[in-house]
Amino acid sequence: MSQLDLLSPQPLWSFFSQICQIPHPSKHEQVLADWIMHWAKTQGLAVQQDPIGNVIIKKPATPGMENKKGVILQAHLDMVPQKNNDTEHDFTQDPIEAYIDGDWVTANNTTLGADNGIGMASCLAVLASQDIPHGPIEVLLTTDEEAGMTGAFGLEPGYLDGDILINTDSEEEGEVYMGCAGGVNVNVHFPLERSVCPHPFGFELKVSGLKGGHSGCDIHLGRGNANKILARCLYELSQQSEFQLQLSELQGGSLRNAIPREGSAKFAIAKAQQGAFQAAFASLAKQIQTTLAHTEPDLKLTLTPANIETIIDDAQQRKLISALHGAVNGVIRMSDEFSGVVETSTNLGVVSCNNQGIDVQCLVRSMHDSCREDVQHMLAAVFQLADGQVSFSGAYPGWAPKADSDMRDLVQQVYLQAFGSTPKIMMIHAGLECGLFKAVYPHWDMVSIGPTIKFPHSPDEKVHIPSVEKYWQLLTKVLAAIPNQ
Repeated sequence: MSQLDLLSPQPLWSFFSQICQIPHPSKHEQVLADWIMHWAKTQGLAVQQDPIGNVIIKKPATPGMENKKGVILQAHLDMVPQKNNDTEHDFTQDPIEAYIDGDWVTANNTTLGADNGIGMASCLAVLASQDIPHGPIEVLLTTDEEAGMTGAFGLEPGYLDGDILINTDSEEEGEVYMGCAGGVNVNVHFPLERSVCPHPFGFELKVSGLKGGHSGCDIHLGRGNANKILARCLYELSQQSEFQLQLSELQGGSLRNAIPREGSAKFAIAKAQQGAFQAAFASLAKQIQTTLAHTEPDLKLTLTPANIETIIDDAQQRKLISALHGAVNGVIRMSDEFSGVVETSTNLGVVSCNNQGIDVQCLVRSMHDSCREDVQHMLAAVFQLADGQVSFSGAYPGWAPKADSDMRDLVQQVYLQAFGSTPKIMMIHAGLECGLFKAVYPHWDMVSIGPTIKFPHSPDEKVHIPSVEKYWQLLTKVLAAIPNQ
């Protein structure tokens, strides 16, 4: 028995503890799906996996509740795999080392997977329960949500019978989400020519110590982006004519939906220029650290000697660095309709280097499709001026609030009765799958609720234990209060 099994509500935490033991990063969820399906069969529940990989489990109503509207409880199977650079962890093989830290559950230098493991655990706990009154229940566990919403895109009509969907992927207790941003990936390839470096002298510049985080939920916090910091350093230092900076490698970030925490660049500098270059770098690093001192107190910019074998063509280097430095990043516009909510943003999430060139991935999010399209084309214009080859992929719609939602009113009423306060009705800047569900099951009345999860998509991810208890109470009380058909 782990520490988590001792927490309340025990069934939910016990399932979450088991989920942590089964590796399930995006694209590698099948082992977890198999475990869940085997468990469901042992409980006598109807279970199937659709052609795209979504798991669907059905449980009959408790006696006397057969005439209630059918409810779909929904979560996603996968988690974001992020770890600190000095941590050895294989997300496809190693369990998550979750532990209790005061009022929080967190993990040992990796993402915890509370996003969306807690929601998934709550769905399984409802299925396992013998004392929670509810109407007909269906559980939908989607695949590959974090890396492309593959399961939501591939969901077909005819699999689910309910009228109401409760999404469990929200991350702030006391808030009921009725809408979310849509998004699109901006993919850029820079084909580069290389030549042998005329001298082996050079440096590796590393950016580390950033907080990172969710590129939707945390984008408004002003955190540093390792790729943008690298681009600034390379641009400003290469503009100084006394240094012939010759770029060799550039990389940063690992996921387009996580704010990049670390990055590095290798470049040649003539030996005679190295002393002056180190002094110029130290001055620039201090400026950047001073600017971000409040939000990123642990930011480190380090310069170490490195042997350089090949370098990028000078003209291509200038275009690449200028494009990365000029590309917009962060919050583009706040919402006029919802106070404090980001309307449109972009995250320069990944820069990767290979023998064919350099690839860049950005994720653009917006409450409005037209604004999302404007920003993706804005980025494309900058990268195309630098001879980047641009493509768009994975576009998904936002989820617009339903003005006459009965579920919104019911959740508010139940929350008020249970806790003596009214929950906030909110939009979330993160991408939820509800917008895609609406295209296939347009009659669904949908809400999204969840416990408080801080810093998802980063190794600092943690879930607030008391909020899980409140979320569970709300979920079970809502299920008991679902109206008749």
